[in-house]
Amino acid sequence: MEHPENNEEYKGLQVNEGVQQPSIINPYLKRGRYRRHEYTVDEMVEGILKGDVTILSQAVTLVESINPDHYAKAQEVINKCLPYSGKSVRIGISGVPGAGKSTSIDQFGCHVLDRTGGKLAVLAIDPSSERSKGSILGDKTRMEKLTQRDGAFIRPSPTAGSLGGVARKTRETIILCEAAGYDKIFVETVGVGQSETACHSMVDFFLLIQLSGQGDELQGIKRGIMEISDGIAINKCDGNNVDKCQMAATSLRNALHFFPMPASGWTPKVLCYSGFFGNGIKEVWDMIFQYIDFVKANGYFDIRRNEQAKYWMYESINEQLRNSFYNNDIIQERMSKAEERVLRGEMTSFTAAQILLDTYFDDLKGLRIRKEGY
Repeated sequence: MEHPENNEEYKGLQVNEGVQQPSIINPYLKRGRYRRHEYTVDEMVEGILKGDVTILSQAVTLVESINPDHYAKAQEVINKCLPYSGKSVRIGISGVPGAGKSTSIDQFGCHVLDRTGGKLAVLAIDPSSERSKGSILGDKTRMEKLTQRDGAFIRPSPTAGSLGGVARKTRETIILCEAAGYDKIFVETVGVGQSETACHSMVDFFLLIQLSGQGDELQGIKRGIMEISDGIAINKCDGNNVDKCQMAATSLRNALHFFPMPASGWTPKVLCYSGFFGNGIKEVWDMIFQYIDFVKANGYFDIRRNEQAKYWMYESINEQLRNSFYNNDIIQERMSKAEERVLRGEMTSFTAAQILLDTYFDDLKGLRIRKEGY
């Protein structure tokens, strides 16, 4: 029987209709979309200088935006914050994926805040997917202790197609953090290879985190990133792994002898520590403070800052030229036709590229003539 409750045998039973389910829509929800208050440039700069974390976060989002209108406003904010920047110690932390960079930053950050006080900003860079273009931005979950500190600001950012292990806007974000009063800044890369070393061009001290069992002296020589490292720290030196870490440290010290003396005059040191248990953290920071005092005494600190400013000027030029080329209306119109001719084998890739570049420069020349009237 389909409905046994209707049988005469159960006529003494009563079937209730049940409890009416409430609506899935919150009756107290205000109609209309909530719009966040949009700060003006002056309001944003004032909030950053006061150390307002909310306004600082919105300013960083503005800097990372690819909207042309946002770009103009972000540059205005950066220019007004620039006089208040440059007073921090910038430390880059790099290494292979899984070396323990995020866990180490949690220990490093708590140690340096307890030791020197002040404020710490962590710019954690997360790789973007080549397929979905999205990023997990999950490095913050490994910094449980640091997220509870009042003087810490942790900002994960996607690479968004940038090479070099850092986001394209990280350099500008550093200026905003310095203007907000953060006197120590960590830049964590996505995990670099042998040649992706853009992080070195925006920090004062470049720390390379290594693991044991990654090869002998010859492999160390082939790692181009070791040549620009100011210090090397071998992580996970605990338990049964202590002897292996000490042997790896010896191999890396031997490899460093084959590199020329750095321009700073500082000989990079190789130390062992445990980011999980916190062993050897003090020794790593003693090395960093010694380096900063050393380069400030011999004048290399200012030389490196000037070289970095010049480097990023040229990088900005390259980025602007690239964006101008791909956003040109004539180039966008002819790009697909050039692709089809290359795929059909009618011309080589190099010839197609040269034709598109010539078209772009001719368009710029015609625009200049129209503006100047001759």
